[in-house]
Amino acid sequence: MGRYVLRRLLQMVPVFLGTTFLIYVMVWAVPGDPFAGKCGERDCPDAYIDAMSEKFNLDDNIFIQYVKYIWNLLQGDFGETFSGVPVSEHIANAYPVTLRLAIVALIVEAVIGITAGIITGLRKRGFLDSLVLVSTLFLISIPVFVTGYVLQLVLGMEWGIISPTVSSEATFGELIVPGFVLASLSMAYVARLTRASIAENRRSDYVRTAIAKGLTPQRVVGVHMLRNSAIPVITFLGTDLGAFMGGAIVTEGIFNIPGIGGLIFKSIQTKEGATVTGLVVLLVLVYLFMNLLIDLLYGVLDPRIRYD
Repeated sequence: MGRYVLRRLLQMVPVFLGTTFLIYVMVWAVPGDPFAGKCGERDCPDAYIDAMSEKFNLDDNIFIQYVKYIWNLLQGDFGETFSGVPVSEHIANAYPVTLRLAIVALIVEAVIGITAGIITGLRKRGFLDSLVLVSTLFLISIPVFVTGYVLQLVLGMEWGIISPTVSSEATFGELIVPGFVLASLSMAYVARLTRASIAENRRSDYVRTAIAKGLTPQRVVGVHMLRNSAIPVITFLGTDLGAFMGGAIVTEGIFNIPGIGGLIFKSIQTKEGATVTGLVVLLVLVYLFMNLLIDLLYGVLDPRIRYD
């Protein structure tokens, strides 16, 4: 196992360098003036442009720029914005909020989606199965911003159960409804994926053998059937954590959550290349380590998979 983890970590190095290089090129090599609007309505003076170009290494070749950026990144320096604020400071403020939101969304997605998938997979073609299929199709068909606005209007403004917007502390309790909104689409896919896997494994030989040995239905489903059915679901859930952290722009905007999604959108609007690059590089690291964790979980869930 240790050799496998080491090999995977080494394999992640070229993937990280390749993806971050593409991100850096797309952010800093796009046409246009990166200093447009930085000095108000008038054009920035040449002295300011020269100083900023030297600070962000814009006069160097793109490859040299990238090498310098990676070297600083390895020392924990994510760079600075044009106004001189460290990007790490923005990350420290926004990252914990989005991480809490993503964790809440992942828990909601896993608990509701897997539970609904197990129940319908074991009881196919019943009323409950039809209800779940119609509900998941309903969630898939409705855009996330519609679900968010409806829940905000009904639960927040009409019934007063929740606050229409999240406070600056963004506690786990405040993030339950935004987390449900963020997870609503993925939750429907998890339910359908679990249902299909459970229904397929019900007819497997090992399930019939377990039943013939006299094992209780709870043990057959919870230990044998669920472990084999969980592999595609775990894969989907693992990649969703990164998607939740980077794709929560709409949800964060609806509930006024000060997270990474809104920060990326604002940075793109203001052409803060250092902030965009730093945030996306952080999301790349999340994706890479989540994929490593998923691969390790395969061996735990399926005894046939061994990393020798």
